[in-house]
Amino acid sequence: MLNPNLDEIQLTKDDYERYSRHLILPEVGVDGQKRLKAASVLCIGTGGLGSPLLLYLAAAGIGRIGIVDFDVVDNSNLQRQVIHATSWVGKPKIASAKNRILEINPHCQVDLYETMLSSENALDIVEPYDIVVDGTDNFPTRYLVNDACVLLNKPNVYGSIFRFEGQASVFNYQDGPNYRDLYPEPPPPGMVPSCAEGGVLGVLPGVIGTIQATETVKIILGTGSTLSGRLLLYDALNMKFRELKLRPNPVRPVIEKLIDYQEFCGIPQAKAAEEAAAAETSEMSVTELKQLLDSGVDDFLLLDVRNPNEYEIAQIPGAVLVPLPDIENGDGVAKVQEMLNGHRLVVHCKSGMRSAKALSILKEKANIEGTNVKGGILAWSREVDSSVPEY
Repeated sequence: MLNPNLDEIQLTKDDYERYSRHLILPEVGVDGQKRLKAASVLCIGTGGLGSPLLLYLAAAGIGRIGIVDFDVVDNSNLQRQVIHATSWVGKPKIASAKNRILEINPHCQVDLYETMLSSENALDIVEPYDIVVDGTDNFPTRYLVNDACVLLNKPNVYGSIFRFEGQASVFNYQDGPNYRDLYPEPPPPGMVPSCAEGGVLGVLPGVIGTIQATETVKIILGTGSTLSGRLLLYDALNMKFRELKLRPNPVRPVIEKLIDYQEFCGIPQAKAAEEAAAAETSEMSVTELKQLLDSGVDDFLLLDVRNPNEYEIAQIPGAVLVPLPDIENGDGVAKVQEMLNGHRLVVHCKSGMRSAKALSILKEKANIEGTNVKGGILAWSREVDSSVPEY
């Protein structure tokens, strides 16, 4: 309802008081506030981007907000996901978000979809809303959201974050480009680390999420110049904004239906390869590692392949740090060979994924075999030594 019948929408006395700073803006005014009240917005995700986005959309007076998420609030979320609170740890994110939205704006209709967005449900979930805002953090869902918006002709307000950098744009709006014009093909699985692996500055999603909220409000109001046809790049470390021009690709494939986006992004194939590699690699539990460490034998090397900053947070006693990037570029392979000196090799990381990859590289490049610590230092903290912090 981006062009609602404004005569059918009434502002209450509370609306006039609540939105008085909007109403005195010529670009908003009474008609603009009515548009906001009549609008419906679907937010995919209530994480770092969804948090500020939902807070500001609710505060702006959006009449109906839909939220899609199936995760629960974790203690590690609170550094950046400001819509959630400590008291909500362990509880569904969508319930936490709805509670906070209604504290800000009790007149907002909040629809909850506690499910993973999929090719089977996306069109039904997206269809009732005027605008979709993508607050996700993975490529399969981004392509899914994009294609659903294209098929249903919905604007898609995009944002992404990593470490100190963020991006924002508006896709599929007024004949502008869509996400596939920016990324025709997904990157190989594992090439782009997640925020859990690479980290993210806590305030960064606040900046990008607020930009997404701004673009959403402008689309509803029909005012200003949106980011359609432009990709906004933000570098928080150096406090710089720049933008790239985007144009529709005239020869891009026509989106005719939703597909298997896990398959499209190579997730099953990568998982199968990882499982095959793991089947060829011996494993030990953290309990077995503890028994080995306590036995007093010194015929093994315990290798930690995490990053140096992770090593500063938590360590397993006796572990020697050689980061996975050093092993990947070859420098670490020679170092491991030198340290091994005929000893057997045991490798760990945060969860067991990077250590398995390190073992695969060591075997390929130097014929070095070893044992992977299943579950990594997270399992060590949970099963062996609770004083070791989880991160």
